[in-house]
Amino acid sequence: MATLEEKIELVDNIKGKRYYNIKIWGYGAEHVYGSISKEAHDFWKEHVSEHGDNDLVNYMVNAEDGDFDFEHIKSVPPEADFLMSPDADGNEWRSTWYEMPGEFEHIHTVSIDSATIDIDEVQDGEYNSQHIATVIQSKDLNEWCNQISEDTDYNTEILDCVDDVYPEQGTYIVQMLSMEKGTFFDTTIETVGDFDPKKLKIQYSETTNGEDVIRGMTYNGQELYNDGGDTNGKGYSAAIWQQ
Repeated sequence: MATLEEKIELVDNIKGKRYYNIKIWGYGAEHVYGSISKEAHDFWKEHVSEHGDNDLVNYMVNAEDGDFDFEHIKSVPPEADFLMSPDADGNEWRSTWYEMPGEFEHIHTVSIDSATIDIDEVQDGEYNSQHIATVIQSKDLNEWCNQISEDTDYNTEILDCVDDVYPEQGTYIVQMLSMEKGTFFDTTIETVGDFDPKKLKIQYSETTNGEDVIRGMTYNGQELYNDGGDTNGKGYSAAIWQQ
């Protein structure tokens, strides 16, 4: 005689495929970190400590076209012009902040501490598929994951810490953040039967500045493809430090 689980599985198979859309949204950023020289660090560190990051942000945002609007400096001395680099012919040009020389980390993601999750059953796996039913609506990600852990006597952990390995970072670091709000992860899974939160894993890791951010997701051991987010810029922030 078939067990209850076997009977449920049989019914699910008869019903056919099911689709669930998962969105994670909130406050996040495009993070870029790069190694710079001691001379560049010393100039900008002193300046930021005294005047804040406005001139550093202005330099990084406008470096490519050189149309600066500084508040407390007239120009950037050559030794502090860390976005300047030579091309293959030996000509010098400034790169954009999101393609800076010495870059060793570049991600666009949401902070776990400000993330919210939505899960909806949808008609199929197509983009903007018709909504069928709401599974989870506007749940704080941390609270939702912690509740599942409690409900399963801590046998299930949704959040999965992963280690990231970066190239040599150097001693002197510059950070640029384009702060954003909106949807950072949007994916649709195909399954048989109801969505099972115990099969979901959300990978996260710590950025260079120590912030826990989402890196990816799997469901039932399969990596989920991010169809892309929809975010709005909320401003820039820049920092300099010595490791």
